[in-house]
Amino acid sequence: MVATNTNSLVTVSDGKRAPSRLAAVLGFFAIYVIWGSTYLAIHYAVETIPPLITAGTRQLTAGSILLAIAWKRGFRPTRAHWLSGLVVGAFFFLGGHGTLHWAEKYVSSGLAALLIATEPMWILLIGSGMGQEKMNWKNGLGLLMGLTGVGILTGGDFSLHSAQTWIMLIVVAGALSWALGVCLTPRLRMPSEAMGRAAIPLICGAVLLLLTAAGVGEFHDLRGGAVTLRSLLGLGYLILFGSVIAFTAYTWLLEHYSPTLVATHTFVNPVVAVLLGWWLAGEVVGVRVAAATAAILIAILLIQQGDRRAMESEV
Repeated sequence: MVATNTNSLVTVSDGKRAPSRLAAVLGFFAIYVIWGSTYLAIHYAVETIPPLITAGTRQLTAGSILLAIAWKRGFRPTRAHWLSGLVVGAFFFLGGHGTLHWAEKYVSSGLAALLIATEPMWILLIGSGMGQEKMNWKNGLGLLMGLTGVGILTGGDFSLHSAQTWIMLIVVAGALSWALGVCLTPRLRMPSEAMGRAAIPLICGAVLLLLTAAGVGEFHDLRGGAVTLRSLLGLGYLILFGSVIAFTAYTWLLEHYSPTLVATHTFVNPVVAVLLGWWLAGEVVGVRVAAATAAILIAILLIQQGDRRAMESEV
């Protein structure tokens, strides 16, 4: 049986308590704002640290911290947890983050955010095929509106980087990989403990990333003396805020909200990136940003309404 909390758009299974509005607000703040700021942090980190090593170190450190906390609380991962974590880690971190970190050596963070914004579209399409998502005109229009918003925001990057189509396709493939992980996760035997649920895929993905880094020779290319303080600070930010805090919030949100709604973070993240550029680097924020922001906010509203409509039809 599925019940609908009309106040907070929460789908609640039997025996599960709806999350508080404050918890939901903090969770979405983490994936909207914190993850939006990580694109710039990735750009700084991969300036002097090889990208797969950056991604692998980020996930391994964050996963170890979360596992230590969960272990202290009594969590003990099983063999099934590790096997499931290996699958999720491969799709999320090797396929998703690995391609993103690599691509940000060659394309702007705004363009990367735009390409990653295809993720909710893939989730909706894959989820519909797997019977997990219900397509309707509202959430479909919302997805198109969101893509229009990020297209307005970073339209200049597309013309500047049109010769790098193959790199763009790799980033889109990374978004597709993440979407596959989202849709497969409910079918896997993942831990019920929130921090354990976040820690296991992080560690498994980190192992895959670091093994791949070794295979392509990144450790040979790493020069400790050449690593700048800015890259180290970027990596530290990614570990603490991007993975420990935001990824834990993300896994929690996926337990309580539809994957398509959670994936709207990919629409807000480019806006956050541009605003941070204006605030920290003095970049001009003009009409294009205002138009993109309006389109993105409308997209989120449409997707929320589409999810509410789908949930009400199941009651």
